[in-house]
Amino acid sequence: MKLAFTKMQGAGNDFVVLDCTQRSFDLNGAQLKKIADRHFGVGCDQILVVEQPRDPTTDFRYRIFNADGGEVEQCGNGARCFVKFVHARRLTTKSEIRVETQGGIIRPRLEADGEVNVDMGTPSRPVIEKLNVQGRLLDVTILSLGNPHAVQVVPDVASAPVTTQGPQIEVHPRFPNRVNAGYLQVLDRRSAALRVWERGAGETLACGTGACAAVVAGITRGLLDSPVKVETRGGTLTIAWAGGDNPVAMKGPATTVFEGTLEI
Repeated sequence: MKLAFTKMQGAGNDFVVLDCTQRSFDLNGAQLKKIADRHFGVGCDQILVVEQPRDPTTDFRYRIFNADGGEVEQCGNGARCFVKFVHARRLTTKSEIRVETQGGIIRPRLEADGEVNVDMGTPSRPVIEKLNVQGRLLDVTILSLGNPHAVQVVPDVASAPVTTQGPQIEVHPRFPNRVNAGYLQVLDRRSAALRVWERGAGETLACGTGACAAVVAGITRGLLDSPVKVETRGGTLTIAWAGGDNPVAMKGPATTVFEGTLEI
């Protein structure tokens, strides 16, 4: 079977996007994992699937699969690519769309400057806990923006134990569905640096929901003021949150890299 795809990236977080608006999505976990493999497939952090909506109040259904083939609830950088994709394919002419995800409805909007602003919804109430990781107590902020995050404030993201400690946090018993581990460095009241170990994908160049979660954590701890420029290894995202039950807004770039056909 030949499968048409589009390769996209948002701040270095890269995706394989599949248009399933006119056909059913029937790939299994092993096939998805092979597509995501950077040696034997196309290579990506996540696979994004565009489908017709099930909810009549929405424009599309958006599904996200990590590089390990597992489906997850939300992906912020992917949401921006999603908007660029459906406009490029002329699947919609709306500048703002309502998109159904496993983590709830999001409202991404294509701006005049070519970047995409995404209403990521209201975060769960942040909880600050001491997390025991191999005998060491870590001070983390736990919250969800459709998918779960555990955010630490660190003095320097460059030296943070992302690739060693991150996998341990991901599978910690505290998180039965695994978790994304964020490492936040506060640069000043309105800027921060971030690295994220994503469940099922490993460290990525950027994580949209991770950036949102980190800013919510920083504001909750009294360290940041909205809006915040978040520097990731793949680019800069702008995150705004007014606190409480207000939604989190994320703005950043999204780019098409290439299109192709893969034999499955």
